[in-house]
Amino acid sequence: MDSNRKTAIIAGVLFLIVLVSSMLSGAFSRSIDDPDYLIAVSADELQVLMGVLFMVTLTASVVAIPIVMFPVLKRHNERLALGYVGARIFEGFFDIVVYGIAPLLLLTLSLEFVEAGAPVDSYFQTSGALLLALRDWAGVVEQFPYGLGVLILNYALYQSELVPRWLSVWGLVGGALILAMGLLRLFGYPVIFLAIPIILNELVLAIWLIVKGFNSSAIAFGSARTETN
Repeated sequence: MDSNRKTAIIAGVLFLIVLVSSMLSGAFSRSIDDPDYLIAVSADELQVLMGVLFMVTLTASVVAIPIVMFPVLKRHNERLALGYVGARIFEGFFDIVVYGIAPLLLLTLSLEFVEAGAPVDSYFQTSGALLLALRDWAGVVEQFPYGLGVLILNYALYQSELVPRWLSVWGLVGGALILAMGLLRLFGYPVIFLAIPIILNELVLAIWLIVKGFNSSAIAFGSARTETN
């Protein structure tokens, strides 16, 4: 198995890890969205910690994908390859702040709230509301580096033909919808359904990379271009 085939498989597996980790993190962190979250979060301490662990796994995978794919993308367009790395690192920063640190802070606050005897009116409610607001708003802002990264990757894939162009076009549409979703959410419109196309696209891309790998002729063209330069 050559290095390009290994790269494709690793990238595909990382995409799957991101998708699975995202779902598991959300499932284990449901108590944060409970109306009585100041009590519910402390009661589900282990689940919240598991949710954070899956989010750390997701963040590591998000950052690892462009690093793994960089040698292949670089042969076709180094600027796009570097741009993809930068966008996903920026996205990873928001992931760890929003869904990593915020739940831990909420857990600490919830434990102190319960220990204090669940006071009706105190700084606990204010602090909790601010942490939830931080989580929500940062989650909205995160859509922009994520959408940008999706567009950069799929434009690079379209240009290089490393994967079928129908798959890249699908990804470009999905990336545009993610950016639109971010803008609409800024103004209070709950349009989470706009993320469905890119979720399905990344699932198909992951399976394609694992099963089929990169287009061999595109790999050969990229290698020849690098040697010529």
